[in-house]
Amino acid sequence: MIRCCQYSRSAVLVDGILLLNPWWIGILLNTVLGAIALLARQKLLTLAGLFHAWLLGVLIWGTLGWQGYLIVMVYFLVGSAVTRIGMAEKEAAGIAEKRAGARGPENVWGSAFTGTLCALLALLLPQWRELFLVGFVASFSTKLSDTCASEVGKAYGQRTFLITTLQPVPRGTEGAVSLEGTLAGLIGATVIAVLGWSLGLMGAIALPICILAAFLANLVESLVGATLQERYTWLSNEIVNGINTTVGALVAMVAVFIAS
Repeated sequence: MIRCCQYSRSAVLVDGILLLNPWWIGILLNTVLGAIALLARQKLLTLAGLFHAWLLGVLIWGTLGWQGYLIVMVYFLVGSAVTRIGMAEKEAAGIAEKRAGARGPENVWGSAFTGTLCALLALLLPQWRELFLVGFVASFSTKLSDTCASEVGKAYGQRTFLITTLQPVPRGTEGAVSLEGTLAGLIGATVIAVLGWSLGLMGAIALPICILAAFLANLVESLVGATLQERYTWLSNEIVNGINTTVGALVAMVAVFIAS
């Protein structure tokens, strides 16, 4: 029998073991990781990006615990690795990510705002928790799919077509798609979807739905890139990323709601 008593606002005593409040764990863990990153002079995040990643990490651990945190970490590490594929060639062609792929605050929230909102709503609206968890997983599944498709397509795409006309265009063109990039995107979406299912954040029915939602959301992003992004200066890559992840999350949530 487990005996649990309230110890303080920041910790709970369970059978003599002091368990920290998840928010304190998030603060301590991310502070330690941030300090290690500073000392190691890592190149994955700018200094401002590191602070915003710290805040993101605290929010995700505080709301979803280690399971949600692992989703974000896998997205960040795999996405950062994929961004560096063929970096020399992409830089020579002028199609590489700025700062050699180092993430700033705009990149952190362009990729993670939708997922963070879903995590907070899962905590605040427990009656809809399962749907918001699906939205959380789908948002990161969509973003990793987008990153893999874009970076692999720019590095290895043999034939690249504009999504609106299917006419051949140079690699790195906004709204361009390639077979290599599309396959890489499906793999990226599957990695996060399978991880979300294996961690118990969503049921098996949501697994293929998240992958399909990511695919559809990336088509929408390509359409936006091909038709609107050059017309409106305020429509930055980070805002388009936010649209992308929001579409992926909403499509997945609606589909799971209808299917359940």
